[in-house]
Amino acid sequence: MVKANSVDSCSGGSSSSENSKENSRSSTPVLDIERHERLTDKMRRRIEAGDKWFSLEFFPPRTANGAVNLISRFDRMGSGGPLFIDVTWHPAGDPGSDKETSSMIIANTAVNFCGLETVLHMTCCNQTKAGITKHLQKAKHLGLKNIMALRGDPVGEEWEEEAEGFNFAVDLVKHIRREFEDYFDICVAGYPKGHPEAENYEQDLRYLKDKVDAGADFIITQLFFRANAFLTFLKDCRDIGITCPVLPGIFPIQGYCSLRQLVKLSKLEVPQEITDVIEPIKDNDAAIRNYGIDLAVSMCKELLDSGLVHGLHFYTLNREVATIDVLKRLGMWKEDPRRPLPWAVSAHPKRREEDVRPIFWASRPKSYIYRTQEWDDFPNGRWGNSSSPAFGELKDYYLFYLKSKSPQKQLLKMWGEELTSEESVFEVFMNYISGDPNRNGHKVTCLPWNDDPLAQETNLLTEKLQKVNKRGILTINSQPNVNGKPSTDPVVGWGPSRGYVFQKAYLEFFTSSETVTALIKVLKKYEPRVNYHIVNVQGKNITNSSDMQPNAVTWGIFPGREIIQPTVVDPVSFMSWKDEAFALWIEQWAKLYEDESPSRMIIQYIHDNYFLVNLVDNDFPLENCLWQVIEDTFKELDSPSEQ
Repeated sequence: MVKANSVDSCSGGSSSSENSKENSRSSTPVLDIERHERLTDKMRRRIEAGDKWFSLEFFPPRTANGAVNLISRFDRMGSGGPLFIDVTWHPAGDPGSDKETSSMIIANTAVNFCGLETVLHMTCCNQTKAGITKHLQKAKHLGLKNIMALRGDPVGEEWEEEAEGFNFAVDLVKHIRREFEDYFDICVAGYPKGHPEAENYEQDLRYLKDKVDAGADFIITQLFFRANAFLTFLKDCRDIGITCPVLPGIFPIQGYCSLRQLVKLSKLEVPQEITDVIEPIKDNDAAIRNYGIDLAVSMCKELLDSGLVHGLHFYTLNREVATIDVLKRLGMWKEDPRRPLPWAVSAHPKRREEDVRPIFWASRPKSYIYRTQEWDDFPNGRWGNSSSPAFGELKDYYLFYLKSKSPQKQLLKMWGEELTSEESVFEVFMNYISGDPNRNGHKVTCLPWNDDPLAQETNLLTEKLQKVNKRGILTINSQPNVNGKPSTDPVVGWGPSRGYVFQKAYLEFFTSSETVTALIKVLKKYEPRVNYHIVNVQGKNITNSSDMQPNAVTWGIFPGREIIQPTVVDPVSFMSWKDEAFALWIEQWAKLYEDESPSRMIIQYIHDNYFLVNLVDNDFPLENCLWQVIEDTFKELDSPSEQ
């Protein structure tokens, strides 16, 4: 039911000096360039082209549930096409640990599982030089390519000397360059009004120049309230010899308390004209947010109209409504960003050549990335057969980046607080496909195998999918046949423009052993047009793929390059996928109910007795025959002669 809409990330950030596999492509489309470029190279190319971009700042959550919500926000806000995001560093929260709420792990998740170019903040506060080096080594191992080097705020009222560490951001910049050379792109902070602890504005500018001379690649400024404050600061930076990109930090005012807190931390003064507006409406959050959006839009337009500003960096406070509204009003939010490939692309530099995956994980890309994270090499151009690397185990279904975005109570409302029969389960699948509320008035917005909204191409199949789910063909993945649609097609398109995309019709589902018996009989009439793989939880495998070779089911043809086949049906990988697919019945659904309850027993029965099936119609130029296969199967089931 189909491939979830993928995140379009301007991802990559890998150094051109890194070892990478040579390929025979005669030219590189723009999307590939963006995937492989360093972040500062992306900025400079955008500046030279006169393009506008934006970036977003987030802070680590305090709770595990907060981590789940933040990753969902990454996916939603990532769909708008930010050039990068950054994740702040909080010394009090064990930021370099493996906790799901740590800065390091949140940044790791953004890069690897959400496909977002990510800048990790790192401060000198409460850290030794050895500790900082260890954190940087870990960041490199996780695929992070960008660091924002900061001194950090003091824990107490005043900064205390770090005896075995660093006391200034410039020393941290020098350390990163000395220990890691050019691996990281380094960002530093700029202060349009001067740092609060600096002797004066001019001295602070000289300190900023020192940080750039030490190896910083770009600057993000502290927030400000008037466009002229930044434009003056930018001119002063250029006059003193700072030539690197300087990004204005934009803070859309979203509430009275958050404004006061941020102003206190940044030690800035709110202009009187803003205070005069906010004070009378300080108890009306909606009114303040609307005012903050208007103010931010006006200021951003002035910055962009100056011709000196190409990128805007937004302090989101982990909220999305105000920032997205501002970006939409500026015309910078991409409602339908181009997909470089039909699946979400990881931003880890080690995976930059990856352009082929088994279709089974189309709706669970984070799981696929998790299970292949230890691979040393990734497929480029074609998928191997049984010699492919082994997939890692997926035993912890509750890792925060794999966990359902919906809380348990909401899942029960969607999937049934009480199940009475297998048909109750069929109904859940039908409601998910149709988008109609269930009998209790709740919409089914996800299933264990698909935690995201349905892809647009599912609308092409909705009626047929509803019909087969009603009869117990419980679909978890599908795609229509496509014969040479333009790569710019808003529904099935992907890849660079001026190309053409193709798809074989694909259907994957769970169904009963009785249906499988009838299906196998029918499939014999459709060989070799239809390839099939049928397996139960014990591993009993029925297939007509005798040579166990992968079958390309999606491919694209683009000017000046080889054919790309980004999704395949691979018999060997299918056996790894089936373990995960069956386990999701128990881990995500059955565990919602009490042990030995009727509801849990129904899900357990389906898990134990149903089969997982995938079908491929190889004649993509013809009308999809898979629906006729299913229709013939129903006729076989209903035939009196078979009773």
